[in-house]
Amino acid sequence: MAPATACVVDLIAASSLSLLERLEEIGVRLDGLEAGTGEPPLRELAAVQRELAAVRKHLFRLELLIAELEGPLAPSFPAVAEALPSLGASAARSAQLSAGLQQAARDLVALRSAAESNRLADTANALGRTSNQIAALANTSNLRMLGVAYVALALALVSAVVLIPNTGATILGMPSAAWVPGVWVDVVLVVLAIAPAAYVFSRPWIRHLLAGWDEYRERSAEGLAGLPEISPREAERPDEAERLIRARP
Repeated sequence: MAPATACVVDLIAASSLSLLERLEEIGVRLDGLEAGTGEPPLRELAAVQRELAAVRKHLFRLELLIAELEGPLAPSFPAVAEALPSLGASAARSAQLSAGLQQAARDLVALRSAAESNRLADTANALGRTSNQIAALANTSNLRMLGVAYVALALALVSAVVLIPNTGATILGMPSAAWVPGVWVDVVLVVLAIAPAAYVFSRPWIRHLLAGWDEYRERSAEGLAGLPEISPREAERPDEAERLIRARP
Protein backbone atom coordinates (compact mmCIF):
# COMPACT_ATOMS: atom_id res chain seq x y z
CA MET A 1 0.00 0.00 0.00
CA ALA A 2 1.33 3.39 -1.01
CA PRO A 3 2.30 5.79 1.82
CA ALA A 4 -0.44 8.27 0.85
CA THR A 5 -3.01 5.48 0.80
CA ALA A 6 -1.83 4.17 4.16
CA CYS A 7 -2.03 7.67 5.63
CA VAL A 8 -5.62 8.14 4.41
CA VAL A 9 -6.65 4.71 5.64
CA ASP A 10 -5.09 5.37 9.05
CA LEU A 11 -6.85 8.74 9.31
CA ILE A 12 -10.21 7.21 8.40
CA ALA A 13 -9.72 4.38 10.87
CA ALA A 14 -8.67 6.76 13.64
CA SER A 15 -11.64 9.03 12.91
CA SER A 16 -14.03 6.08 12.93
CA LEU A 17 -12.60 4.82 16.23
CA SER A 18 -12.76 8.31 17.76
CA LEU A 19 -16.39 8.73 16.72
CA LEU A 20 -17.24 5.28 18.06
CA GLU A 21 -15.66 6.09 21.42
CA ARG A 22 -17.56 9.36 21.52
CA LEU A 23 -20.80 7.52 20.82
CA GLU A 24 -20.02 5.05 23.60
CA GLU A 25 -19.55 7.96 26.04
CA ILE A 26 -22.86 9.44 24.98
CA GLY A 27 -24.46 6.00 25.37
CA VAL A 28 -23.18 5.79 28.95
CA ARG A 29 -24.71 9.19 29.69
CA LEU A 30 -28.02 8.10 28.19
CA ASP A 31 -27.95 4.91 30.26
CA GLY A 32 -27.47 7.03 33.37
CA LEU A 33 -30.39 9.26 32.44
CA GLU A 34 -32.60 6.24 31.75
CA ALA A 35 -31.61 4.53 35.00
CA GLY A 36 -32.26 7.65 37.09
CA THR A 37 -35.19 7.57 39.49
CA GLY A 38 -36.35 11.09 38.65
CA GLU A 39 -37.18 12.77 35.41
CA PRO A 40 -34.19 13.44 33.14
CA PRO A 41 -33.18 17.12 33.19
CA LEU A 42 -34.01 19.00 30.02
CA ARG A 43 -30.57 20.59 29.98
CA GLU A 44 -28.88 17.18 29.92
CA LEU A 45 -31.19 15.90 27.20
CA ALA A 46 -30.55 18.98 25.07
CA ALA A 47 -26.78 18.60 25.54
CA VAL A 48 -26.92 14.93 24.52
CA GLN A 49 -28.94 15.75 21.41
CA ARG A 50 -26.47 18.47 20.40
CA GLU A 51 -23.54 16.10 20.84
CA LEU A 52 -25.28 13.39 18.84
CA ALA A 53 -25.99 15.89 16.07
CA ALA A 54 -22.30 16.88 15.97
CA VAL A 55 -21.18 13.22 15.85
CA ARG A 56 -23.73 12.48 13.16
CA LYS A 57 -22.35 15.35 11.09
CA HIS A 58 -18.81 13.92 11.28
CA LEU A 59 -20.11 10.44 10.46
CA PHE A 60 -21.81 11.80 7.36
CA ARG A 61 -18.53 13.37 6.25
CA LEU A 62 -16.68 10.12 6.92
CA GLU A 63 -19.21 8.09 4.91
CA LEU A 64 -18.98 10.64 2.10
CA LEU A 65 -15.17 10.35 2.08
CA ILE A 66 -15.37 6.55 1.91
CA ALA A 67 -17.85 6.81 -0.97
CA GLU A 68 -15.49 9.18 -2.81
CA LEU A 69 -12.58 6.78 -2.26
CA GLU A 70 -14.67 4.05 -3.84
CA GLY A 71 -15.32 6.25 -6.88
CA PRO A 72 -13.52 9.33 -8.21
CA LEU A 73 -10.65 9.31 -5.68
CA ALA A 74 -9.77 5.63 -6.12
CA PRO A 75 -7.09 6.20 -8.79
CA SER A 76 -5.33 8.74 -6.58
CA PHE A 77 -4.89 6.21 -3.75
CA PRO A 78 -3.65 2.86 -5.10
CA ALA A 79 -4.78 -0.29 -3.31
CA VAL A 80 -7.25 1.68 -1.17
CA ALA A 81 -10.06 -0.65 -2.27
CA GLU A 82 -8.57 -3.40 -0.06
CA ALA A 83 -9.23 -1.38 3.13
CA LEU A 84 -12.53 0.21 2.16
CA PRO A 85 -14.80 -2.74 3.11
CA SER A 86 -13.60 -2.76 6.73
CA LEU A 87 -13.66 1.03 6.90
CA GLY A 88 -17.18 1.16 5.47
CA ALA A 89 -18.38 -1.50 7.88
CA SER A 90 -16.91 0.39 10.83
CA ALA A 91 -18.56 3.65 9.70
CA ALA A 92 -21.87 1.82 9.18
CA ARG A 93 -21.75 0.40 12.71
CA SER A 94 -21.06 3.85 14.10
CA ALA A 95 -23.97 5.29 12.09
CA GLN A 96 -26.26 2.52 13.34
CA LEU A 97 -25.20 3.16 16.93
CA SER A 98 -25.73 6.89 16.43
CA ALA A 99 -29.24 6.28 15.11
CA GLY A 100 -30.03 4.08 18.09
CA LEU A 101 -28.78 6.68 20.54
CA GLN A 102 -30.76 9.40 18.81
CA GLN A 103 -33.90 7.29 19.11
CA ALA A 104 -33.18 6.71 22.81
CA ALA A 105 -32.73 10.44 23.34
CA ARG A 106 -36.00 11.13 21.52
CA ASP A 107 -37.73 8.54 23.71
CA LEU A 108 -36.44 10.27 26.84
CA VAL A 109 -37.63 13.63 25.54
CA ALA A 110 -41.04 12.10 24.77
CA LEU A 111 -41.24 10.64 28.28
CA ARG A 112 -40.32 13.98 29.80
CA SER A 113 -42.90 15.72 27.60
CA ALA A 114 -45.54 13.18 28.65
CA ALA A 115 -44.69 13.75 32.31
CA GLU A 116 -44.92 17.51 31.87
CA SER A 117 -48.22 17.11 30.01
CA ASN A 118 -49.61 14.97 32.82
CA ARG A 119 -48.48 17.52 35.37
CA LEU A 120 -50.13 20.33 33.40
CA ALA A 121 -53.29 18.26 33.07
CA ASP A 122 -53.37 17.66 36.82
CA THR A 123 -52.89 21.36 37.44
CA ALA A 124 -55.66 22.19 34.97
CA ASN A 125 -57.97 19.70 36.68
CA ALA A 126 -57.17 21.19 40.07
CA LEU A 127 -57.88 24.68 38.71
CA GLY A 128 -61.13 23.40 37.25
CA ARG A 129 -62.19 21.95 40.58
CA THR A 130 -61.30 25.19 42.34
CA SER A 131 -63.21 27.17 39.72
CA ASN A 132 -66.24 24.94 40.23
CA GLN A 133 -66.06 25.45 43.97
CA ILE A 134 -65.83 29.21 43.48
CA ALA A 135 -68.82 29.09 41.13
CA ALA A 136 -70.79 27.06 43.66
CA LEU A 137 -69.94 29.55 46.41
CA ALA A 138 -70.89 32.42 44.11
CA ASN A 139 -74.24 30.81 43.32
CA THR A 140 -74.92 30.23 47.00
CA SER A 141 -73.96 33.81 47.78
CA ASN A 142 -76.21 35.10 45.00
CA LEU A 143 -79.16 33.12 46.35
CA ARG A 144 -78.56 34.44 49.84
CA MET A 145 -78.15 38.00 48.67
CA LEU A 146 -81.33 37.60 46.63
CA GLY A 147 -83.12 36.86 49.88
CA VAL A 148 -81.61 40.00 51.35
CA ALA A 149 -82.82 41.97 48.32
CA TYR A 150 -86.35 40.61 48.72
CA VAL A 151 -86.40 41.59 52.38
CA ALA A 152 -85.10 45.06 51.49
CA LEU A 153 -87.80 45.42 48.83
CA ALA A 154 -90.54 44.39 51.25
CA LEU A 155 -89.22 46.84 53.82
CA ALA A 156 -89.11 49.59 51.18
CA LEU A 157 -92.76 48.94 50.26
CA VAL A 158 -93.84 49.05 53.89
CA SER A 159 -91.81 52.21 54.39
CA ALA A 160 -93.47 53.83 51.38
CA VAL A 161 -96.92 52.92 52.68
CA VAL A 162 -96.10 54.38 56.10
CA LEU A 163 -94.32 57.42 54.69
CA ILE A 164 -97.32 58.70 52.71
CA PRO A 165 -99.67 59.21 55.69
CA ASN A 166 -96.78 60.52 57.81
CA THR A 167 -96.00 63.09 55.15
CA GLY A 168 -99.68 64.07 54.92
CA ALA A 169 -99.91 64.41 58.70
CA THR A 170 -96.80 66.57 58.73
CA ILE A 171 -98.18 68.88 56.06
CA LEU A 172 -101.62 69.16 57.68
CA GLY A 173 -100.06 69.74 61.07
CA MET A 174 -98.17 72.84 59.93
CA PRO A 175 -99.49 76.32 60.95
CA SER A 176 -100.17 77.17 57.32
CA ALA A 177 -102.79 74.40 57.21
CA ALA A 178 -104.77 75.69 60.21
CA TRP A 179 -107.63 76.79 57.92
CA VAL A 180 -108.40 73.14 56.99
CA PRO A 181 -111.34 71.88 59.04
CA GLY A 182 -110.58 69.06 61.48
CA VAL A 183 -113.02 66.68 59.78
CA TRP A 184 -111.24 67.01 56.47
CA VAL A 185 -107.92 66.48 58.19
CA ASP A 186 -109.19 63.21 59.58
CA VAL A 187 -110.62 62.18 56.23
CA VAL A 188 -107.40 62.98 54.37
CA LEU A 189 -105.29 61.09 56.91
CA VAL A 190 -107.56 58.06 56.74
CA VAL A 191 -107.47 58.08 52.94
CA LEU A 192 -103.69 58.48 52.93
CA ALA A 193 -103.37 55.59 55.37
CA ILE A 194 -105.77 53.19 53.64
CA ALA A 195 -105.44 53.94 49.91
CA PRO A 196 -101.66 53.35 49.54
CA ALA A 197 -101.78 50.23 51.69
CA ALA A 198 -104.77 48.85 49.77
CA TYR A 199 -103.15 49.56 46.41
CA VAL A 200 -99.72 48.21 47.31
CA PHE A 201 -100.83 45.07 49.10
CA SER A 202 -103.48 44.26 46.50
CA ARG A 203 -100.84 43.67 43.84
CA PRO A 204 -100.48 39.91 43.10
CA TRP A 205 -96.69 39.99 42.88
CA ILE A 206 -96.46 41.75 46.24
CA ARG A 207 -98.73 39.16 47.85
CA HIS A 208 -96.60 36.42 46.30
CA LEU A 209 -93.49 38.14 47.60
CA LEU A 210 -94.88 38.42 51.11
CA ALA A 211 -96.01 34.77 51.03
CA GLY A 212 -92.38 33.67 50.96
CA TRP A 213 -91.31 35.97 53.75
CA ASP A 214 -90.13 33.16 56.02
CA GLU A 215 -87.93 31.69 53.30
CA TYR A 216 -86.48 35.09 52.40
CA ARG A 217 -85.79 35.82 56.03
CA GLU A 218 -83.96 32.50 56.40
CA ARG A 219 -81.85 33.14 53.29
CA SER A 220 -81.10 36.63 54.50
CA ALA A 221 -79.92 35.28 57.84
CA GLU A 222 -77.63 32.81 56.03
CA GLY A 223 -76.28 35.56 53.81
CA LEU A 224 -75.57 37.88 56.70
CA ALA A 225 -73.98 35.06 58.67
CA GLY A 226 -71.64 34.35 55.75
CA LEU A 227 -70.32 37.91 55.71
CA PRO A 228 -67.23 38.23 57.91
CA GLU A 229 -67.02 41.24 60.15
CA ILE A 230 -63.67 43.00 59.87
CA SER A 231 -62.23 46.19 61.14
CA PRO A 232 -61.23 49.04 58.78
CA ARG A 233 -57.56 48.33 59.54
CA GLU A 234 -57.88 44.71 58.41
CA ALA A 235 -59.76 45.77 55.27
CA GLU A 236 -56.82 47.95 54.22
CA ARG A 237 -54.42 44.98 54.17
CA PRO A 238 -54.72 42.90 50.97
CA ASP A 239 -52.73 40.01 52.50
CA GLU A 240 -55.64 39.41 54.87
CA ALA A 241 -58.10 38.82 52.02
CA GLU A 242 -57.47 35.07 51.90
CA ARG A 243 -58.04 34.72 55.61
CA LEU A 244 -61.39 36.49 55.33
CA ILE A 245 -62.79 33.82 53.01
CA ARG A 246 -64.92 31.52 55.10
CA ALA A 247 -63.98 27.88 54.67
CA ARG A 248 -66.77 25.52 53.70
CA PRO A 249 -67.68 22.93 56.36
